[in-house]
Amino acid sequence: MSRDPLRPASASEARRSRRPLAVAVTAAALGLVAACSGPPSTGTGAQADAFKLSAGTPVPAGDISSFTWASYAEPLTLDYAMAFDYPSNTILSNVCESLMKWTPQLKEVPGLAQRASHPDPTTWVYDLRPGVHFHDGSTMTADDVVYSLSRQMDPKVGAAWAGVFQNVTSITKTGPLEVTVKLKTPDAVFPQYMATAAGVVASEKGVKAAGANWGSGTLDCTGPFKLGAWNKGQSIELDRFADYWGTPAKSGKVTFEFLTDPSARTNAMLTGAVDGGYLIPTESYQRLRTSGVGTLYFGESLSTVNVNVTNMKGVLGDARVREALSLALDRAGFVKQGLAGNGQVTNALTDKAAWAMADPSTLKSAFDLPSTTPDLAKAKELIKEAGAAGKTVTVATSAIGQDVSLLATAIQAAGTEIGLNVQVKTIAPDAFSALFTDPKARVGIDMFPETYYLSITDPMDLLANFQTGNYQNYAGYSNPAYDKLVQQATGTDDPASRLAVEAKMQQIAVQQNLWIPVADWPTAVFLNKRITGAPTSISYLYYPWAADIGAAR
Repeated sequence: MSRDPLRPASASEARRSRRPLAVAVTAAALGLVAACSGPPSTGTGAQADAFKLSAGTPVPAGDISSFTWASYAEPLTLDYAMAFDYPSNTILSNVCESLMKWTPQLKEVPGLAQRASHPDPTTWVYDLRPGVHFHDGSTMTADDVVYSLSRQMDPKVGAAWAGVFQNVTSITKTGPLEVTVKLKTPDAVFPQYMATAAGVVASEKGVKAAGANWGSGTLDCTGPFKLGAWNKGQSIELDRFADYWGTPAKSGKVTFEFLTDPSARTNAMLTGAVDGGYLIPTESYQRLRTSGVGTLYFGESLSTVNVNVTNMKGVLGDARVREALSLALDRAGFVKQGLAGNGQVTNALTDKAAWAMADPSTLKSAFDLPSTTPDLAKAKELIKEAGAAGKTVTVATSAIGQDVSLLATAIQAAGTEIGLNVQVKTIAPDAFSALFTDPKARVGIDMFPETYYLSITDPMDLLANFQTGNYQNYAGYSNPAYDKLVQQATGTDDPASRLAVEAKMQQIAVQQNLWIPVADWPTAVFLNKRITGAPTSISYLYYPWAADIGAAR
């Protein structure tokens, strides 16, 4: 997908840009999907009982020779620097590893770095594990780490994670197995991204030797699986790495089948053509639930469904109009229809699980937000006060999943009910994806449905989008007080203190309806009766989940 990776002007920009891209591309195949932090008890989430969150799937009875997995699309590349989307990260997380890593419970733990220390506010030191081998048999060194991280900063590479490193002044080898990162200013968010593809370590020799084939035919990393055959347009195979430094994979081989049609993907699961998959189409939930051939699990997610406001120069520039639309929106109806009841209405832009380290008073402040109960009388009055009756608002939609189309319809219904002229503009899936990267694609569009997932368990990953000049601040919102809060939170190491600042940011963003929050959406994973062990959370994007899958009996 086209993007301008060097566009960000702040340290927080690019690290947000790929999340909506991932959502858009995923939606193009099935509808937006959540991940690893369950629906918070906010808003009027009457639909919360429609599904049950599982902490995980049963432990395998033993190893298995192989299993197959459904992927809604073929990765454009497996180059870690370009891994900004579901297809690439779902596979890459099993082949390449980062300095730190997520657990299935979304905790950050040591990865290829056995220890991370923070001797002063602008320094991070990573002590590396000894004896870690790349897939070619060579041993990982500090030079490989310096090269791998520095490559994310190279303008010639155009990395999707470039924004994570915009506050970095140097990455140096300070010992045989020690790497030191120096920052321009204190940045409490940077080290969290070292558990994502931003922190991946690859073999310097391997990358240079592969040249243009790196990421498309060759990968030389340290994960429990190594890249096997890549049958373009059909499948990717991963083979168990015998010299893995950690716990060996339970399966000898994993084959990812590319099934772009949602019905075909569902049928493949039902017939046993594939053993399982993440990112299940909402319209297939019931069929899989009642099939008897396997189990549909739901896990905690760090995702929220929102309405992205992209134009504040028109009628939506009046905060009263945005508030009126929020007041008129039937969120409960959307959850019931668009998410097949498997979600929860929310009045917050961020999932509550991202606030796990907040103290009670901060948590209360962060989620003490306007009610999601529709109030048409108040909404109509606001439209009248704003002089917006009959004014036109255009919302984009696309045939990429019932969640997108039904949310656009719900917005139109809400606006029509309160006197606005809401036009729904249907665009092709690739054009919908372009809304996230191309300003020209957003011309004439005032808002569009978006599901946003966090790549770190910190609300800042979403809330920084409203900083002046941020990559996804499409509407051009600018508030010096908000910008100051972003800077304050970024520079605060203590999680509880940082979240207290972020609570103020969420209050402003929601009160101003910079985006309109709609629902929380759990992740879904299907496993047939052959296999078990897969995480149910969004951790699969940055954790070697396939290594945990083995024989169910």
